[in-house]
Amino acid sequence: MNIQEIIVVEGKDDTTAIKRAVNADTIETNGSAISEEILRRIEHAQQKRGVIVFTDPDYPGRRIRAIIEERVPGVKHAFLAKEKTIAKNGKGLGIEHARDEDIREALSNVYTPNAQGHIEAEITMEDLLVARLIGHPQSKNRRLRLGEILNIGMTNGKQLHKRLTMFQITVEQFGQAVAQLDQEEQNV
Repeated sequence: MNIQEIIVVEGKDDTTAIKRAVNADTIETNGSAISEEILRRIEHAQQKRGVIVFTDPDYPGRRIRAIIEERVPGVKHAFLAKEKTIAKNGKGLGIEHARDEDIREALSNVYTPNAQGHIEAEITMEDLLVARLIGHPQSKNRRLRLGEILNIGMTNGKQLHKRLTMFQITVEQFGQAVAQLDQEEQNV
């Protein structure tokens, strides 16, 4: 699998895992304190070939993603579920621990935010409430699973609404994902 865009990862071990799974170039942020030089390299990469942000599913990874997204509009995003990034010994989490096939799947389900500025949300906060994704004792678990189903990553309620809008998840896609989530819960 060849990836045209340059993939932004957190560190050397992530680069090793990416190159093991696909043919791609990477830029390493070296942690969540992204330097001005790295941000300029990401901007240049976005202009030349495009960028896919592929960070760990934890707080520092989400922070890096947010910094890049604010500075470099139009970058693409790839997500891996937290359980697919846990080290074999259970100590540690990150892209570097993911299986090659999980990395390839994440990179084949890349999202591009709408670059035309403000877009109207199709899915409302009320929809999230009705779907028990906010304001319910199981909301956090349901959001986690919904993020896996839609390949948009783990979020809190406000972030979920933003990502559904940003990645232009349709009411139909949302409805199907919620139906799958409800079905899975009934089968437990």
